[in-house]
Amino acid sequence: MRTVGVAYFPSAVGGSIGVRGKYAKRYAGRTNVVVLSPDVAALFPDSQSVNEALRTLAKVASKKFKHAA
Repeated sequence: MRTVGVAYFPSAVGGSIGVRGKYAKRYAGRTNVVVLSPDVAALFPDSQSVNEALRTLAKVASKKFKHAA
């Protein structure tokens, strides 16, 4: 399973680790985070490919439901 950790910036970059959660509310307001099961995550190399697959699935599903109605 892929995880995202807290970034550590050495002293050459500024000497500070930063404040945890400083931008959490701002980020959460613009972003949806979905956790994929490990077997599903293994099928996609990155978030762009996941988004592309979901957009394709959404188009197919919407066409199918429009024709069924």
